[in-house]
Amino acid sequence: MKGFRIGSAFGIPIRLDLTFLLILPVFAYIIGAQMGELVVLLNDSIGLGIEPDALTGSGLARYGIGTVVAVGLFVCVIAHEFGHSLVARRYDVPIQSITLWLLGGVAQMEEIPEDWKKEFNIAIAGPIVSVLVGGLSYVAFLLVPADGFLLEATRFTLAYLAIMNIVLAGFNLLPGFPMDGGRILRALLARDRPHAQATQQAAKVGQAFAVMLGLFGLLAGFNIFLIILAFFIYIAAASESKRTVMNAAFEGVTVGDVMTPRERLDVVSPTTTVAEFMDRMFRERHTGYPVVERGAGTTSNGASGDRAQAGDRPVGVVTLSDARGINDVERDAYRVEDVMSSDLRTVTSETPVIDAFEIMQREDIGRLLVVDDDGTLVGLVSRTDVMTALEIVKSGGQPGSSRLGNEAGATVETLERERT
Repeated sequence: MKGFRIGSAFGIPIRLDLTFLLILPVFAYIIGAQMGELVVLLNDSIGLGIEPDALTGSGLARYGIGTVVAVGLFVCVIAHEFGHSLVARRYDVPIQSITLWLLGGVAQMEEIPEDWKKEFNIAIAGPIVSVLVGGLSYVAFLLVPADGFLLEATRFTLAYLAIMNIVLAGFNLLPGFPMDGGRILRALLARDRPHAQATQQAAKVGQAFAVMLGLFGLLAGFNIFLIILAFFIYIAAASESKRTVMNAAFEGVTVGDVMTPRERLDVVSPTTTVAEFMDRMFRERHTGYPVVERGAGTTSNGASGDRAQAGDRPVGVVTLSDARGINDVERDAYRVEDVMSSDLRTVTSETPVIDAFEIMQREDIGRLLVVDDDGTLVGLVSRTDVMTALEIVKSGGQPGSSRLGNEAGATVETLERERT
């Protein structure tokens, strides 16, 4: 999520995603516009005891209270996320940040423990905090006297937050994985079955819940918030299920087990002209190459077809889109080093393959160069390398086996086409 930091508590940064700046005024407007109806609802449910006209006398009053209530609601969301985060930190789970965004809040943890008791405790902590905050809000509401506009507005705010925190806790306990209820369900399922299997089952329940929530949003006057939330839950459930299956399949598998090795890797020299490079891409049907400087004692076959050699040191990556930026008549005057990207993302052959895949996902790139300790090129790993290896492992192949290595290497021509 992109956004900015607004502070921290307990050593955990608090961030606002840019989408939060869109949803906050919407919430403030809705609460202000429905002030009269909300006062009646709170009068009937918890005995607020306020005349609707007392808070709706002017638009400034309504929307001012609506803004305060909306901010208070999101403060309660932060408290909910701190419930998760502080319990997770007890189990030595690093917390990157707590972020407020379009659909509420999220505690960004580096990992979720596979121990079902730990996950259960982390997941249940958020709803428990919401219930406690709701209870405290209700006690404070009872203690505030009904005397004057400001005190009446305060009582309304506290009563609203008391109700909404209970609603927040209840909604989060629904089995919409990866919501809190879905994580609780996975934890309970994981008591007597593998974590990956429990995740898949919880994800299926979560996706079914998302479909029902989306249909309810459509039928309930096209509630766009519920529809967006349903879409998010459906996609997030599928994504986490896939990631968990990959974690299980790639346990103990390193980049060296799945990469395209150096001897199979096509590279290009930084001194190759852009014209020669374009000709080579046309002949070989590749759209991207690592750019390397030759080590001492190695030779180059020119632009017509270099393979990586021992001692090669990567200096960049060049793709079809880089070369296209040069006019046809100028391509003989420009060299690859003039157009290549020198912002390299590298891993070593000992890097866990799931870590490499997460780097590619996070950086939105299709491949990573694999280097040894002194920075020389030993191979390349791409998203397709990883997914091909996953299919092999799932069908019975073993990490590091000749079958896995041969299959991954044999896909090099296909892999090259995606390196853009």
